[in-house]
Amino acid sequence: MNEFVERPRKFALVERQPAATFAEERLHRKQRLAATFRLFARYGFDQGLAGHVTVRDPEFPDRFWINPLSTHFSQIKVSDLQLVDHDGNILIGDKPINQAGFVIHSAIHAAHPQVIAAAHTHSTYGKAFSALGRLLDPLTQDSCAFYDDHVLFDPFTGVVLNADEGKKIAAALGSRKAAILQNHGLLTVGPTIEAAAWWYIAMDNAARTQLLAEAAGPTKPIPHDIAKHTAGQVGTHKGGYFSFQPLWDWITAQEPDLFN
Repeated sequence: MNEFVERPRKFALVERQPAATFAEERLHRKQRLAATFRLFARYGFDQGLAGHVTVRDPEFPDRFWINPLSTHFSQIKVSDLQLVDHDGNILIGDKPINQAGFVIHSAIHAAHPQVIAAAHTHSTYGKAFSALGRLLDPLTQDSCAFYDDHVLFDPFTGVVLNADEGKKIAAALGSRKAAILQNHGLLTVGPTIEAAAWWYIAMDNAARTQLLAEAAGPTKPIPHDIAKHTAGQVGTHKGGYFSFQPLWDWITAQEPDLFN
């Protein structure tokens, strides 16, 4: 009879090694930022001129890369990305940028040095959930990633064009990974562009799941202690980074022109 022998297995994913130069890290971030826009287009997160994702420049922390206002997410390439400083000067690029995007992202990057990237779009389910004026419930394992790690920014006062409003959003966000902007939509941040992008996709999915569940009938949230424990398992930024990798492999195979 054959004897089954248990052999040790490796389940840990290999973390990315630090870039050797600023130029190498800059290219890494810009490529993942361009890929994020392509992915967001596939998820239907594009809405006219609304929506912006930024990543901090590795060499100059008071500058960040952002999408041009006039280019659809599905068409954005690495070469389209524009470099902006916290004073609103476009240092690289010759197209306008979203003013509200600048106000929100410049405030977040200035207030939170640990935030490398931030994402905000007008996704359908994010907007729908934001109209409820409440936080996400821990209804599923996946939604626990945001348990006690997101805030509600209230009230809605119009398009965010005032610098003070951007600072209020940054202050409300604090050290958390995400915010629900009342009557507006979702915002996520991360210590990597990969994590910020993944958390946005995951948060929109959590919003959609809760909307569907509550439309079907009464829900049964996960108890606090279990939700908190699960958040520590599925809500780490390292987990967000690794969750982005299959999407990166897929979108770059589908749309290699984004590297142009």
